[in-house]
Amino acid sequence: SRNLLDFVLLCLTRSLSITSADQSMFEKAQGEKVTLPCTFVLSEEDEGPLDIEWVLIPADNQKKEQIIIMYAVDRIYNHYYAAMTGRMQFTNPDPRSGDGSLDILNLKSADTGTYQCKVKKAPGVQSQKIQLTVLVKPARTKCSIEGSQEIGNDIILKCASQEGSPLLSYDWRRVAGTQELPATSMLNKNTGELLLKNASQDYSGTYSCVASNRVGTDECFVELNVTPPINTAGIIAGAIVGTLLGLFLLAFLVFCCCKKHREKKYEKEVHHDIREDVPPPKSRSSTARSYIGSNRSSLGSMSPSNMEGYTKTPYSQVPSEDFERTTGQNPNFAPSKVAAPNLSRMGAVPVMIPAQSKDGSIV
Repeated sequence: SRNLLDFVLLCLTRSLSITSADQSMFEKAQGEKVTLPCTFVLSEEDEGPLDIEWVLIPADNQKKEQIIIMYAVDRIYNHYYAAMTGRMQFTNPDPRSGDGSLDILNLKSADTGTYQCKVKKAPGVQSQKIQLTVLVKPARTKCSIEGSQEIGNDIILKCASQEGSPLLSYDWRRVAGTQELPATSMLNKNTGELLLKNASQDYSGTYSCVASNRVGTDECFVELNVTPPINTAGIIAGAIVGTLLGLFLLAFLVFCCCKKHREKKYEKEVHHDIREDVPPPKSRSSTARSYIGSNRSSLGSMSPSNMEGYTKTPYSQVPSEDFERTTGQNPNFAPSKVAAPNLSRMGAVPVMIPAQSKDGSIV
């Protein structure tokens, strides 16, 4: 057996040896726990102090190794690597028993790397490397449909995971019935696209997509409903008719508003013109009466002595707007340069000269 062979080799070499070198690669999922093995046996010649170190070898050779945990002088030191503080420990609390294996809890994708276990007990020195790969399970997988879901169209069902370590693989299936995909379908497992050519109503139903990698799976669902083509011509005609009706209604409203505005403007202008117009002239009869009344008042206040200087003029004719007449038409009234009505409009007070008889007496 393996243990017997190790014991024989130990007896022959008489030196420290690591017995767990047969497993050098590990793959784990994020959040899980891993145990990196490092078991060893000592020889009688190894008399120095036992020293066990776990280091992380960087991918860049220019960088130094990072000590993770160490056992020395009967003590454990685990404060060297802050990224794993509280998540790492020796599998055996007493590594002197020959078990220097390392436990890493709650794995993260950043924990991926090459780890090395070093065991020293003078004069013996041994080490081994282990490759750890932390994979992320597929998560937040979403399904969608691209293309019009009408009979005769090509429809694409899409599937994609927001999280997950490569290489991801996608697989589609129908949830109901035989779960077999339509005969015309074409699946791309790498991109997650399922092409359904010349779709028919028989393609309708619920489809499931399963995303997977080496450490886990995730699933999403989508409902496909293939329907007859929509009457696009009727929709377009209805839209055109609706648009024309809307334009007609808008034009009618604009016309009504403009008409109402013009009517209001006209009423304003007419009211303004009437208010500013000059009052119409008085009638001839009222003008004549006013003229005669003012003359009588003037004559009543005159004394006989004041009347002597007036020219003898007939007083029998009543003034009117036809006051400007020729001398031949009215021989008894002296012609005037300005008509009486015009004098009245100019603010003058017309005065009639009483007529005299041949002997000089006032008639």
